[in-house]
Amino acid sequence: MTDFDPTTWKGRSESCPDNLDAGHAQRVALALDEPAPGPGDPLPLLWHWAFFVSALPYDMLGEDGHARRGGFMPPAAKRNRMWAGGRLKFLEPLRIGVPAERKSTITEVVEKTGRTGKLLFVTVRHEYLQGGRLCVDEEQDVVYREPAPPKLEGTQAAPEAGWFETVTPTSVMLFRYSAVTFNGHRIHYDDPYVRQSEGYPGLVVHGPLIATLMARAFVHAHPRHPVAAFSYRGLRPLIAPHPFRVAGRLDGDGAASLWAEQDGMLAHQARVEYAEPR
Repeated sequence: MTDFDPTTWKGRSESCPDNLDAGHAQRVALALDEPAPGPGDPLPLLWHWAFFVSALPYDMLGEDGHARRGGFMPPAAKRNRMWAGGRLKFLEPLRIGVPAERKSTITEVVEKTGRTGKLLFVTVRHEYLQGGRLCVDEEQDVVYREPAPPKLEGTQAAPEAGWFETVTPTSVMLFRYSAVTFNGHRIHYDDPYVRQSEGYPGLVVHGPLIATLMARAFVHAHPRHPVAAFSYRGLRPLIAPHPFRVAGRLDGDGAASLWAEQDGMLAHQARVEYAEPR
Protein backbone atom coordinates (compact mmCIF):
# COMPACT_ATOMS: atom_id res chain seq x y z
CA MET A 1 0.00 0.00 0.00
CA THR A 2 1.04 3.59 -0.46
CA ASP A 3 2.28 5.56 2.55
CA PHE A 4 -0.23 8.36 1.80
CA ASP A 5 -3.91 8.74 1.03
CA PRO A 6 -4.34 8.89 -2.78
CA THR A 7 -7.67 10.68 -2.42
CA THR A 8 -5.87 13.72 -1.03
CA TRP A 9 -3.98 14.13 -4.33
CA LYS A 10 -6.78 13.41 -6.77
CA GLY A 11 -8.23 16.73 -7.93
CA ARG A 12 -5.15 18.82 -7.16
CA SER A 13 -4.47 21.44 -9.80
CA GLU A 14 -1.95 24.04 -10.89
CA SER A 15 -1.59 26.46 -13.78
CA CYS A 16 1.39 27.69 -15.78
CA PRO A 17 1.39 30.64 -18.22
CA ASP A 18 3.75 30.91 -21.20
CA ASN A 19 4.29 33.44 -23.98
CA LEU A 20 5.47 30.72 -26.42
CA ASP A 21 8.59 32.75 -27.10
CA ALA A 22 9.90 32.60 -30.68
CA GLY A 23 13.50 32.55 -29.45
CA HIS A 24 12.83 29.44 -27.39
CA ALA A 25 11.07 27.85 -30.37
CA GLN A 26 14.31 28.35 -32.33
CA ARG A 27 16.22 26.45 -29.66
CA VAL A 28 13.68 23.62 -29.73
CA ALA A 29 14.09 23.51 -33.51
CA LEU A 30 17.86 23.16 -33.11
CA ALA A 31 17.42 20.38 -30.54
CA LEU A 32 15.22 18.49 -33.02
CA ASP A 33 17.22 19.49 -36.13
CA GLU A 34 14.12 21.09 -37.64
CA PRO A 35 13.40 24.45 -39.34
CA ALA A 36 12.41 27.09 -36.82
CA PRO A 37 8.85 28.49 -36.95
CA GLY A 38 8.37 32.21 -36.46
CA PRO A 39 6.00 34.48 -34.51
CA GLY A 40 2.37 33.72 -35.32
CA ASP A 41 3.17 30.31 -36.80
CA PRO A 42 1.51 27.18 -35.41
CA LEU A 43 3.57 25.39 -32.79
CA PRO A 44 4.65 22.07 -34.37
CA LEU A 45 3.15 18.84 -33.11
CA LEU A 46 4.08 18.04 -29.48
CA TRP A 47 6.48 20.97 -29.16
CA HIS A 48 4.27 22.30 -26.36
CA TRP A 49 6.17 19.90 -24.06
CA ALA A 50 9.13 22.30 -24.31
CA PHE A 51 6.99 25.18 -22.99
CA PHE A 52 4.79 25.70 -19.90
CA VAL A 53 7.61 24.71 -17.54
CA SER A 54 6.94 24.90 -13.79
CA ALA A 55 10.56 25.45 -12.76
CA LEU A 56 11.73 24.87 -9.18
CA PRO A 57 14.85 25.84 -7.17
CA TYR A 58 17.53 23.24 -6.42
CA ASP A 59 16.36 22.63 -2.86
CA MET A 60 13.00 21.43 -4.17
CA LEU A 61 14.51 18.74 -6.41
CA GLY A 62 14.92 15.07 -5.56
CA GLU A 63 18.05 12.95 -5.97
CA ASP A 64 16.95 11.99 -9.50
CA GLY A 65 16.81 15.65 -10.59
CA HIS A 66 13.02 15.77 -10.80
CA ALA A 67 10.80 17.86 -8.59
CA ARG A 68 10.67 16.37 -5.12
CA ARG A 69 7.43 14.46 -4.76
CA GLY A 70 4.80 15.70 -2.38
CA GLY A 71 4.22 19.07 -4.06
CA PHE A 72 1.85 18.90 -7.03
CA MET A 73 2.59 15.21 -7.69
CA PRO A 74 1.96 12.70 -4.87
CA PRO A 75 4.87 11.40 -2.77
CA ALA A 76 6.54 8.26 -4.09
CA ALA A 77 9.65 7.96 -1.97
CA LYS A 78 12.54 5.85 -3.31
CA ARG A 79 10.72 5.06 -6.56
CA ASN A 80 11.90 5.70 -10.09
CA ARG A 81 9.78 7.94 -12.32
CA MET A 82 8.78 7.07 -15.90
CA TRP A 83 6.57 8.84 -18.43
CA ALA A 84 4.41 5.88 -19.43
CA GLY A 85 2.16 7.38 -22.12
CA GLY A 86 -0.75 9.64 -22.81
CA ARG A 87 -3.54 10.84 -25.06
CA LEU A 88 -3.96 14.20 -26.80
CA LYS A 89 -6.64 15.97 -28.82
CA PHE A 90 -5.61 18.88 -31.04
CA LEU A 91 -8.52 21.29 -31.34
CA GLU A 92 -6.76 24.46 -32.50
CA PRO A 93 -3.08 25.25 -33.12
CA LEU A 94 -1.14 26.99 -30.40
CA ARG A 95 0.61 29.97 -32.03
CA ILE A 96 4.11 31.18 -31.30
CA GLY A 97 4.42 34.54 -29.59
CA VAL A 98 0.85 34.57 -28.26
CA PRO A 99 0.29 34.27 -24.48
CA ALA A 100 -1.15 30.92 -23.44
CA GLU A 101 -1.83 28.92 -20.28
CA ARG A 102 -1.64 25.31 -19.18
CA LYS A 103 -4.14 24.16 -16.54
CA SER A 104 -3.24 20.80 -14.95
CA THR A 105 -5.36 18.55 -12.73
CA ILE A 106 -4.55 15.15 -11.21
CA THR A 107 -7.45 12.93 -12.23
CA GLU A 108 -6.33 9.50 -10.99
CA VAL A 109 -3.88 7.99 -8.50
CA VAL A 110 -3.75 4.17 -8.44
CA GLU A 111 -1.23 1.69 -7.06
CA LYS A 112 -0.80 -1.71 -8.71
CA THR A 113 1.57 -4.61 -8.29
CA GLY A 114 3.53 -5.75 -11.33
CA ARG A 115 6.33 -8.20 -12.05
CA THR A 116 8.93 -5.74 -10.76
CA GLY A 117 7.04 -4.71 -7.63
CA LYS A 118 4.67 -1.90 -6.72
CA LEU A 119 3.73 0.63 -9.39
CA LEU A 120 2.09 3.97 -8.64
CA PHE A 121 0.14 5.31 -11.66
CA VAL A 122 -0.74 9.00 -11.76
CA THR A 123 -2.88 10.49 -14.53
CA VAL A 124 -2.77 14.24 -15.10
CA ARG A 125 -5.07 16.21 -17.41
CA HIS A 126 -3.48 19.21 -19.09
CA GLU A 127 -5.61 21.84 -20.81
CA TYR A 128 -3.71 24.29 -23.03
CA LEU A 129 -5.58 27.52 -23.67
CA GLN A 130 -4.82 30.52 -25.84
CA GLY A 131 -7.07 33.54 -26.05
CA GLY A 132 -9.45 31.75 -23.69
CA ARG A 133 -9.92 28.89 -26.17
CA LEU A 134 -8.98 25.27 -25.52
CA CYS A 135 -6.35 24.32 -28.09
CA VAL A 136 -4.86 21.05 -26.81
CA ASP A 137 -6.53 18.62 -24.40
CA GLU A 138 -4.08 16.09 -22.96
CA GLU A 139 -4.03 13.21 -20.50
CA GLN A 140 -0.58 12.14 -19.32
CA ASP A 141 0.27 8.91 -17.50
CA VAL A 142 3.23 8.88 -15.12
CA VAL A 143 4.34 5.75 -13.27
CA TYR A 144 6.58 5.46 -10.23
CA ARG A 145 8.16 2.02 -9.85
CA GLU A 146 10.18 0.45 -7.08
CA PRO A 147 13.88 0.11 -7.93
CA ALA A 148 14.36 -2.98 -10.11
CA PRO A 149 16.42 -3.94 -13.16
CA PRO A 150 14.84 -2.14 -16.14
CA LYS A 151 13.22 -4.09 -18.94
CA LEU A 152 15.51 -3.58 -21.93
CA GLU A 153 14.69 -6.40 -24.37
CA GLY A 154 11.80 -6.24 -26.80
CA THR A 155 9.24 -9.05 -26.89
CA GLN A 156 7.18 -8.05 -29.93
CA ALA A 157 8.45 -7.77 -33.48
CA ALA A 158 7.83 -4.51 -35.33
CA PRO A 159 5.30 -4.71 -38.18
CA GLU A 160 6.07 -3.84 -41.79
CA ALA A 161 6.40 -0.08 -42.10
CA GLY A 162 4.83 2.23 -44.66
CA TRP A 163 7.48 4.84 -43.82
CA PHE A 164 10.35 5.18 -41.37
CA GLU A 165 13.14 7.50 -40.25
CA THR A 166 16.35 6.44 -38.50
CA VAL A 167 17.43 8.29 -35.36
CA THR A 168 20.84 8.17 -33.68
CA PRO A 169 20.31 9.57 -30.17
CA THR A 170 23.63 11.20 -29.28
CA SER A 171 24.40 12.48 -25.81
CA VAL A 172 24.34 16.04 -27.19
CA MET A 173 20.84 15.49 -28.60
CA LEU A 174 19.61 14.21 -25.22
CA PHE A 175 21.27 17.11 -23.40
CA ARG A 176 19.70 19.65 -25.75
CA TYR A 177 16.23 18.15 -25.38
CA SER A 178 16.65 18.11 -21.59
CA ALA A 179 17.71 21.75 -21.79
CA VAL A 180 14.83 23.03 -23.93
CA THR A 181 12.28 21.14 -21.81
CA PHE A 182 14.08 22.14 -18.57
CA ASN A 183 14.02 18.45 -17.64
CA GLY A 184 16.43 17.76 -14.79
CA HIS A 185 15.91 13.98 -14.75
CA ARG A 186 19.46 12.66 -14.50
CA ILE A 187 18.83 9.47 -16.51
CA HIS A 188 19.05 11.57 -19.69
CA TYR A 189 22.45 13.23 -19.16
CA ASP A 190 24.26 11.85 -16.09
CA ASP A 191 25.95 8.61 -17.16
CA PRO A 192 27.35 7.54 -13.74
CA TYR A 193 23.97 8.16 -12.09
CA VAL A 194 21.91 6.28 -14.68
CA ARG A 195 24.20 3.22 -14.48
CA GLN A 196 24.87 3.11 -10.74
CA SER A 197 21.55 4.33 -9.30
CA GLU A 198 18.89 3.21 -11.79
CA GLY A 199 20.57 0.23 -13.46
CA TYR A 200 20.45 1.30 -17.10
CA PRO A 201 23.40 0.49 -19.40
CA GLY A 202 23.57 4.07 -20.71
CA LEU A 203 21.68 7.33 -21.10
CA VAL A 204 17.91 6.91 -21.58
CA VAL A 205 16.14 8.60 -24.50
CA HIS A 206 13.28 10.79 -23.29
CA GLY A 207 9.80 9.31 -23.78
CA PRO A 208 8.43 12.69 -24.94
CA LEU A 209 11.28 12.98 -27.44
CA ILE A 210 10.48 9.56 -28.89
CA ALA A 211 6.78 10.49 -29.15
CA THR A 212 7.70 13.78 -30.84
CA LEU A 213 9.91 11.97 -33.36
CA MET A 214 7.18 9.40 -34.12
CA ALA A 215 4.68 12.20 -34.74
CA ARG A 216 7.20 14.14 -36.83
CA ALA A 217 7.83 11.13 -39.07
CA PHE A 218 4.08 10.90 -39.71
CA VAL A 219 3.94 14.61 -40.59
CA HIS A 220 6.93 14.25 -42.93
CA ALA A 221 5.26 11.32 -44.69
CA HIS A 222 1.76 12.89 -44.78
CA PRO A 223 2.14 16.68 -44.61
CA ARG A 224 -1.41 17.33 -45.86
CA HIS A 225 -3.12 15.22 -43.18
CA PRO A 226 -3.93 17.41 -40.13
CA VAL A 227 -3.52 15.44 -36.91
CA ALA A 228 -6.63 15.50 -34.71
CA ALA A 229 -5.58 13.08 -31.97
CA PHE A 230 -2.46 11.28 -30.81
CA SER A 231 -2.02 8.54 -28.20
CA TYR A 232 1.21 6.81 -27.20
CA ARG A 233 2.77 4.45 -24.69
CA GLY A 234 6.24 3.23 -23.88
CA LEU A 235 6.97 -0.50 -23.87
CA ARG A 236 10.66 -0.33 -22.92
CA PRO A 237 13.40 2.30 -22.77
CA LEU A 238 15.72 3.17 -25.64
CA ILE A 239 19.37 3.63 -24.70
CA ALA A 240 21.73 6.10 -26.37
CA PRO A 241 23.65 6.05 -28.64
CA HIS A 242 22.20 2.91 -30.26
CA PRO A 243 20.17 3.90 -33.38
CA PHE A 244 16.43 3.24 -33.58
CA ARG A 245 13.70 3.77 -36.17
CA VAL A 246 10.47 5.75 -35.89
CA ALA A 247 8.00 4.25 -38.31
CA GLY A 248 4.34 3.83 -39.13
CA ARG A 249 1.64 2.72 -41.52
CA LEU A 250 -1.84 3.89 -42.46
CA ASP A 251 -4.66 1.79 -41.03
CA GLY A 252 -7.50 3.39 -43.02
CA ASP A 253 -10.55 5.26 -41.76
CA GLY A 254 -8.45 8.26 -40.79
CA ALA A 255 -6.04 6.45 -38.48
CA ALA A 256 -2.42 5.36 -38.52
CA SER A 257 -0.25 3.18 -36.32
CA LEU A 258 3.14 4.56 -35.30
CA TRP A 259 6.00 2.95 -33.43
CA ALA A 260 9.65 3.16 -32.45
CA GLU A 261 11.68 0.03 -33.07
CA GLN A 262 15.20 -1.10 -32.32
CA ASP A 263 16.81 -4.19 -33.82
CA GLY A 264 13.41 -5.09 -35.31
CA MET A 265 11.61 -5.11 -31.94
CA LEU A 266 9.01 -2.65 -30.68
CA ALA A 267 9.96 -0.11 -28.03
CA HIS A 268 7.17 2.51 -28.19
CA GLN A 269 3.75 2.56 -29.85
CA ALA A 270 1.40 5.36 -30.89
CA ARG A 271 -1.79 5.98 -32.83
CA VAL A 272 -2.74 9.01 -34.88
CA GLU A 273 -6.19 10.12 -35.95
CA TYR A 274 -6.10 12.55 -38.85
CA ALA A 275 -8.46 14.59 -40.98
CA GLU A 276 -8.85 14.51 -44.73
CA PRO A 277 -5.96 16.04 -46.71
CA ARG A 278 -5.98 19.82 -46.94
